[in-house]
Amino acid sequence: MNKKRIDLHMHSLFSDGELLPSELARRAQVLDHEIIAITDHVDSSNINSVSNLVNVCKDINDNWDIIAIPGVEITHTPVEIIDKLAKKARELGSKIVVVHGETLAEPVISGTNLAAVTSQDVDILAHPGLITIEEAKIAKKNNVFLEISARCGHNLANGHVGKIAIETGTKLLINTDTHSPSNLITFETAEKIGLGAGLTKEQVNEALIDNPRKLLKLRGLL
Repeated sequence: MNKKRIDLHMHSLFSDGELLPSELARRAQVLDHEIIAITDHVDSSNINSVSNLVNVCKDINDNWDIIAIPGVEITHTPVEIIDKLAKKARELGSKIVVVHGETLAEPVISGTNLAAVTSQDVDILAHPGLITIEEAKIAKKNNVFLEISARCGHNLANGHVGKIAIETGTKLLINTDTHSPSNLITFETAEKIGLGAGLTKEQVNEALIDNPRKLLKLRGLL
């Protein structure tokens, strides 16, 4: 079984992370990551910075034995423009589009989860808090993956997210939402986070191995 990490939610100093994209990729490579997505926070003010990330990911991919994917995390924006921003991010070269979901740890605008799962250009609804069954069903229909989060605070609703995803058949990922070096985790730690969220060993393996690859294949990245 391939136990290399795939983590599709990380931040660099292009937003509120501590590391340059290159250092983030290097540290992830040392911890046996196969693929990472660098998904810095964006709204209308800074979405054009995606082009800088595209360039550095190309440098990483051309020279190192790790794949770095340029992405975005649409964060705390009016729900009415989430789909528009997702489309623009795609046009600018973002390969993975994450939306900052209705986490219990922050005052995210109500309706964000629904706007995210309704968009055809969103891949991942991060830390969706108390997501409803109806929202999860829409996510499944539109191939929007739900996140089990390793990040403190955002992980408060992991058990609920896992339960709703299993009930509806919506695909899960286990991501770190890395902002600093200490946030990066091994495959084994990610397994424990999945088990702690109430998933079975088989469901954990799906979230860590099968589902990330399914998402990447859907977007033509594998």
